[in-house]
Amino acid sequence: MSIPKLSDYKDVVGRDVVGELYTLASHVGNRSIKMVNSTAVGGGVAEMLHRVVPLLNELGIETGWEVIKGGADFFDITKAFHNALQGKEEHFEQQVFKTYLAYNEMNYQEMSFDEDLIVIHDPQPAALIHWQKKRKNKWVWRCHIDMSHPNQQVWDFLRSYVELYDAAIFSSPLFSPQLKIPQYRFYPAIDPLADKNRELDDDYVTSVMEKYEIPRDKPIVTQISRYDPWKDPVGVIQAFKMARRHVDCRLLMVGDKAADDPEAEKILAQVNEAAGDDPDIKIIFLTHSIPTEINAFQRASDIVLQKSIREGFALTVSEALWKYRPVIGGAVGGIPAQIIHGYTGMLVHSVEGASLQIRTLLQQAELAKRLGQNGHQRVKDEFLITTLLKRYLLLLLALDHPGKSTILLD
Repeated sequence: MSIPKLSDYKDVVGRDVVGELYTLASHVGNRSIKMVNSTAVGGGVAEMLHRVVPLLNELGIETGWEVIKGGADFFDITKAFHNALQGKEEHFEQQVFKTYLAYNEMNYQEMSFDEDLIVIHDPQPAALIHWQKKRKNKWVWRCHIDMSHPNQQVWDFLRSYVELYDAAIFSSPLFSPQLKIPQYRFYPAIDPLADKNRELDDDYVTSVMEKYEIPRDKPIVTQISRYDPWKDPVGVIQAFKMARRHVDCRLLMVGDKAADDPEAEKILAQVNEAAGDDPDIKIIFLTHSIPTEINAFQRASDIVLQKSIREGFALTVSEALWKYRPVIGGAVGGIPAQIIHGYTGMLVHSVEGASLQIRTLLQQAELAKRLGQNGHQRVKDEFLITTLLKRYLLLLLALDHPGKSTILLD
């Protein structure tokens, strides 16, 4: 399938929305952006950048993307930072921070930062700004993770670098800490024309289920996420086993790992132990995800779960809602922005709550259908890639007018 152009989105979001993007881009003018993150594959950040970067270029905003480098020790540290910022209790020795800074300095020396806007994604490269003295351009830190209960030691360390930026972006007001710099809210977004979200033939969906030997003789409950403790995959299995005492169904667990995540195999082992030899639980570990297969898994599912206990946003929720699937999500992080309880999905706070909602939705087909329809519209209104493009264009304009709540475009 060819890479979609902006004009291809007119049939999805309407001509006016696409036209507005071109109008805003004309006011932005001849600008350039550099995106920097820690991995080119795995996870929602990389997925979004693969589409945002070329579409911004098509709008005339010269946009590049670079990925920082590091050894296993660096990514062990940044994974620990990630967990700590999402609330894990842990104390770090000073050498850990020195190693983190050494890798950031190494990456800074190997990169150039001449663009008008530098967008640094998440904690891994957050300190790059420290070595950029007397800058003439704008730097923005984009945080994608759940910062509602950060480990204070790690946050105190990182905040000293974050406050060097011109602004910070968070996915929810719940994550917004007190900072000396302006803050903006950007919802993450899915691409409706990407292989992971586009329409599929029923025959292809059937072929994928046959390939992975997943029978379709009973309802399928699915969670698709990295094997990460914050996604609570073991809790999903527990909720499924409780629900199955009352309603017959299968559980499908599908996951991969991000290139900068060293924990996945350990969590996968815990998941396999929790599942045991249950014939109604199918666990799939994808060393290389095929987007159309993920799409097929979601479309073959009767219910999709995202039972996170900490969550920056969870694009998997928007993906499933876009496909009209009823979704049960943990009431954490950015999930409540997508799931309005009882209207676009169901929010839960526990294993028992997830179990009850599985039973409810499998036993009330009309409710499940209505949630899926409402959820699809919610995604169309707020969480598509065209809306994210608009926010980046508005960000460029806002940074030109610091402190102003209203900007008039001639």
